[in-house]
Amino acid sequence: MRAIRLQQGRISLVETPPPIPAEGEALVAVRLAGICATDLELIKGYYPFEGVLGHEFVGEVVAAAGRSDLIGARVVGEINAVCGACAACRRGDRSHCEDRTVLGISGRDGAFAEYLTLPFENLHRVPNEISDQVAVFTEPVAAALEILEQIPIGDGVRVLLVGAGRLGQVIARVLAGTGCDLTVVAKYPVQRDLLEAVGIRTADPLKTVGSGFDLVVEATGSQAGFETARRYVRPRGTIVLKSTYAGRIEVDFSAVVVDEITLIGSRCGPFDKALAVLFSGAIDPRPLIDSIHPLELGVDAIEEAGEPGKMKVLIENR
Repeated sequence: MRAIRLQQGRISLVETPPPIPAEGEALVAVRLAGICATDLELIKGYYPFEGVLGHEFVGEVVAAAGRSDLIGARVVGEINAVCGACAACRRGDRSHCEDRTVLGISGRDGAFAEYLTLPFENLHRVPNEISDQVAVFTEPVAAALEILEQIPIGDGVRVLLVGAGRLGQVIARVLAGTGCDLTVVAKYPVQRDLLEAVGIRTADPLKTVGSGFDLVVEATGSQAGFETARRYVRPRGTIVLKSTYAGRIEVDFSAVVVDEITLIGSRCGPFDKALAVLFSGAIDPRPLIDSIHPLELGVDAIEEAGEPGKMKVLIENR
């Protein structure tokens, strides 16, 4: 099969044997895959992964030993493949399994390929009413919904979102649905236009955006983004870190202690709730799609995704 492989910091289109499903796993033919900031950071060396990139996808099950009911099903998949037996799994923290592999990120080839494998339990059927171009956003919508799983947000809560890139756009739409008093710091005009088109208030990062926010969500993955979050959160407020950070950032922890700031890391989220949101039409991610490229042009697609101000670039198997 064809695949986009990362090796020694370089990506290339390669011919490789398709993956062989382990017991309890399905072979999925990838239909559409999305490029996200984590993929770009992996190329920069954020985490020592070598293999096939990609973890946002929608596909069709073509082999599933012992689960004939799955054959032909259109699915999306949770990215953490877990052991089910370690201490983290036993206490219900499956996304923190001590022996997990992570699709396209750690120990498991990903979705920028014709085929991938995942455990049966990771797969979620996609309703017929949800198109591939909407379903491919299930993973980022789930990641955005995780914030609501971690902290209650409702009417009157003053929320600042720092960053309006690929994930930030999705987070903004999820937060807006809570009825909170939301402002989004957006760097590029195209980002502000996309948000304002759905009634979300935006702010230029070079201008003052107010003060005393109850909750600040940091979605830039940068030192400057964290500093902005820290500047605008109120004493005893909360900062949710919703980014992958390459390298280290400097934090004045004395000020964090004095102001009694709560820091929350936030990763993967509930796929069932994400599919329900997409099915309802409460969020339409299609305006975020910049372009769709065939797999054979996947390297070009990834390079395009890294351009400033780009939203979602997709890779399609035709």
